[in-house]
Order: sequence, then structure tokens, then C-alpha cells
Amino acid sequence: MLSPTLQTRLSTPLKIGTLQLKSRVFQSPLSGVTDLVFRRLVRRYAPESMLYTEMVHASNLQYVKEIPKIMEVDPNERPISIQLFDCRPHFLAEAAQKAVEEGADTVDINMGCPVNKITKKGGGSSLLRQPELAETIVREVVKAVDVPVTIKTRIGWDDEEITILDFAKRMEDAGAKMITVHARTRAQGYNGSARWEWIGKVKKILEIPVIANGDIFSVESAVDCLEVTGADGVMCSRGTLGYPFLVGEIDYFLKHGEYLPPPTAIERLTCAKEHLQALYEYKGDRGIQQARKHMAWYAKGFVGAAELRGDLSKVENVQQGVEMIDLVIEKLETGIAF
Repeated sequence: MLSPTLQTRLSTPLKIGTLQLKSRVFQSPLSGVTDLVFRRLVRRYAPESMLYTEMVHASNLQYVKEIPKIMEVDPNERPISIQLFDCRPHFLAEAAQKAVEEGADTVDINMGCPVNKITKKGGGSSLLRQPELAETIVREVVKAVDVPVTIKTRIGWDDEEITILDFAKRMEDAGAKMITVHARTRAQGYNGSARWEWIGKVKKILEIPVIANGDIFSVESAVDCLEVTGADGVMCSRGTLGYPFLVGEIDYFLKHGEYLPPPTAIERLTCAKEHLQALYEYKGDRGIQQARKHMAWYAKGFVGAAELRGDLSKVENVQQGVEMIDLVIEKLETGIAF
């Protein structure tokens, strides 16, 4: 259960600059995952939570005539944030303006991605080593748009360079209206445990909202994280892979102090089938290729899951995938042994 102190603190709306949110649970931007199709599923179960697009390379927007699909947002999915990455302040400022034109309620700047292809371009967590440049980026983007500018970052480059306290204060002073801290270093990637205590340290020195990220895989972990850190909210990342119900489950618990009934295996597989069909309708054959990883994430935690996971990893078309899933659903409904 929530402690009385936490319950009181979380019962009020969250203010991000001029924006007021009714939920303190966020769906993290995830490359190759949080497209329009996935976000619609999350939104169904979390009607008031802030959602994020996949990370958009600001420089690429300089060379296209049309806004790419990755930035497409549905007017009905607000509140929505578009996340950008780059190391060039001018390009980021222009990209931020385009994001607002597309309907973004906030513009988020990625300063935490640990992937080499991002850091080698000067974006993501490489900005932790360039705090002056990061400050300039925030100032330029803040001047360019009239929506709140937010930051997502990590606690440092490695164990010898845990610089988040100085870095976070610089971001606040530069004009950021919220910071999300993934409690791992860049060197950790997604390994080891998230060090939530650093988020707590950030919260103590900032006035702007601090959102906790890292190892949020359940309602219980979200509550534990909020108790440990004193953060203003939590952001779900890998816990939503194959489980778009998580953001809504946590949000419901924080608001009502009660658990929602978890989805059954059949409900999860029905969602997987819908996800597959929607990805094909939205992206064609490329959607089928992307759906393979999603289907593997859904196929867990029930009898026959491993076999289904292997089959779905090779799916070639929607009909084939639907038939595979329907066969398993039928067996689960009738209790037929695999």
C-alpha cells in the first residue's frame, strides 16, 4: 500500500511548466517500439498518462520534405511528447518547432541513450560529458517553442563519472521544466540494478519535477521506487514490452490504492493479435517484420508460450500469425494439453 505521505503527495495534478497532468505515470520513448500503434494500446489502459514518440534525429528533419511517420501523432492521444536527439542546438530548435506543429504537448531531449550509434553522433548520454553544450541546447530549444522542454538522462557516464547532480541543476537553470532520470550509468546499459538513491539525491536539489526511470516492472516496483526516491512520478520502459497494460495498472493503483485485475493469458494474446494486425495496416510488410519482436514479448507466462514464441518469430503475414495465436487461445480456453 501507499504510505500516507506518498498518497498525499501524489494526489495532486503534476505541473510541468504551464502543462498540468492528471497522471504521474509515463510511458517511456522506446526506439522501434513506441510508434502510433503501440501508443494506442497503452492509451487504452492509461487514458491520462503522458506518452512519448520514438526518438527522432533532429538533423534528419533538415533533409526531408514531409514529416516522417515516426513523428506522427494522433490528436486523440494527448498528452503526448515528441522526443528529439542531436548535438546541434540550431537543428534541435528547428526540430522542436516542427514537433510542436505536429501536436507535441512537451518536447523531450534525449540525453541518456547509451547506444553507440547515438553517442558517436554526439547525442544521447554523450551530452553528460558535455554539460555546457547540453545547457546551450536546452536554452535554444526553450527559446524556440512555447511548450515545456524536458530532459531524459542517466546518472552518469560510468561509475567514475556520476555527474547527475551537477548536470541536473544545469538543465534546470537552462530552462528545462522536468527531468527524467534513468538510474543507471551509460556504461551499465540495461545491466545491473537501477540505483534509485541517485534519483532521490536529484529530487532534493531541484525545484522542477523529477521522474524516476529504471526497473519499473510492476505496481510494487513503482511504489517502492517512489517511496525510495521521493520522485514526482515514474516512467515505464522495458516493463511495457509485450505488456501495454503496465502504465494503466500503476496509474490506477496510485489513484485508488487498489490493484486492477491482471490480464489473463488469453487477453494478452488477444492484444498481441490486435497489435500484429494494426502494425500491418499501419506499416505494411515492414510492420510484419517489426511485429515479430512484439509477438515474442507477448508470448510469455503460459503453457505453450515457448513454442508459440518460436513460431511467431518467423511469421510472414498477418493471417499466419493470427492463426497461430488463435490456435493457442483455443487450447487455453478448452484446457487442451499442448
